Amino acid sequence: MKITTKQEEKELLAENELQLSADVLVIGGGPAAAWAAWAAASQGVKVIIADKGFLGTSGAAAASGNGIMAPSPENWDKVVSERYRVAKDLANLRWIERVVEKTWLSLPLVEKWGYRFPKENGESVRQSYYGPEYMRVMRKNLLRSGVQILDQSPALELLLAEDGSVAGARGVQRQHHRTYTVRAGAVVLANGGCAFLSKALGCNTNTGDGMLMAVEAGGELSSMEASNHYAISTAFNATVTRGVPFGWASYSDEAGNDLGGYINGRRDPAFLPNALMKGSVYARLDKATDEVKAVIEKSHFIAFLPYKKAGIDPYTERVPVTLILEGTVRGTGGIRIIDDSCATKVPGLYAAGDAASREFLAGLASGGGGPNAAWAISTGQWAGVGAAAFAKSLGALANERVARAAGQVGMHSNSPTSETFDNEAIVRGVQAQMFPLEKNYLRSEQKLLDSLAKLETLWQQLQGNPKQDTVRDIEFSRRAVALTAVARWAYFSALHRTETRSEHIRVDYPQTDPNQRYYQATGGLDKLWVRRDWITDAIATPPVQTTQTPPVVSKL
Repeated sequence: MKITTKQEEKELLAENELQLSADVLVIGGGPAAAWAAWAAASQGVKVIIADKGFLGTSGAAAASGNGIMAPSPENWDKVVSERYRVAKDLANLRWIERVVEKTWLSLPLVEKWGYRFPKENGESVRQSYYGPEYMRVMRKNLLRSGVQILDQSPALELLLAEDGSVAGARGVQRQHHRTYTVRAGAVVLANGGCAFLSKALGCNTNTGDGMLMAVEAGGELSSMEASNHYAISTAFNATVTRGVPFGWASYSDEAGNDLGGYINGRRDPAFLPNALMKGSVYARLDKATDEVKAVIEKSHFIAFLPYKKAGIDPYTERVPVTLILEGTVRGTGGIRIIDDSCATKVPGLYAAGDAASREFLAGLASGGGGPNAAWAISTGQWAGVGAAAFAKSLGALANERVARAAGQVGMHSNSPTSETFDNEAIVRGVQAQMFPLEKNYLRSEQKLLDSLAKLETLWQQLQGNPKQDTVRDIEFSRRAVALTAVARWAYFSALHRTETRSEHIRVDYPQTDPNQRYYQATGGLDKLWVRRDWITDAIATPPVQTTQTPPVVSKL
């Protein structure tokens, strides 16, 4: 067997590059990406979808079951009102309502495509989905719709035309050991949020790639301070983050002393982080009745697999628990969208699902679970239709535009030396700043400044030579850049919001400030920036009155 040199490997990558073209390129492989690709194809345009993994099995949705915020019409007002209340005056009523309506109208399509929702009295109950089957049906529908799927093909950088509009993307194909380029009239970024490789179930494909690509192309992010969502998991198998069963748990310390953890019968979200910073915490699901056990074991069965594998009865035995960072996956921050079609600031570039900021739906609160599932279904379709319309507006010569690659850090050698930066060391450095509860959950000015200084050192290291001998090297170099960039944007935004609101907790500013009713846009690579986008819509009071006008946002 011939052993190739590093130079020969690089030449082979260049020689074998796959070159494709489409009207719309969708980047991602979860529900939002699948809905976007289908919606674009339904407009009669050619669509390619590129996924980092195997579309249908990768990502958070495919890993387990999930609820869907899709109430029947008679309950819409109640759900919209509650979602607005949780968002503490930062959500937009019209957006919440259109998400709820679009989701409710869309789920019969999934059933038509082959998904079997449970039945009650002969009627389908479309309140949750079983992830593996849901995504299998979505993949099958894409193939039936003529969408070309590129599996194991992480996109790494966007292409820009001379006028600044998006013109496609470049990436690598792991299994074929080659690079690829897709020229496209429009691009939808639906490749998830960022969980910082925390091993949260299904989230290790979510490394902030879309946010990095959007900013490099001239886009903006928003509400990145809502990037610190932690989820409960067993400590002995810290990956499954399904918190519903723990709503029936008793909590105790190492010595067995009861720790409480409930307010008015509901689990206090602030309890566990504060308790874990003092010592070990154990949970026992002894509050669950037989009826509750039957329901949660069926709907959240994957949460019980660790117990079964370990031979543990969670209803009678205490188990150690921990919190895993899910970042912006169940947080809120992401790419800033500027209109109803989920367009970004970059012409031809759209964002959907967890890649997009969910501030209109959730404010700075978590949109995890049902709201995020509904957001993926609705924004995926709006972005797909918007992207198709933009591509059509360019005409037949769209893919003949002169284009350049927008990727910067991690894509090219910037140092005269042959030494490359250490991807794994960079990732560990980012995690050291993002994982600890005392840094990311309980924030303060000094702690944020200290972490930003360390992250800036990592960013400077990334200015050197990326390792690019193989497709995996290229991917991992770029991943280290994305993780570092997202961490900097998250903490820089957190530094500038001097209040406590929803998931953003500042111990030095413990109160919610009614005068800080704005979204924070952010961006920049070497030099970060923050801008206040003031919300001028009147604060709604019950009964909820919806409006047909778009969110009114002014800029400072």
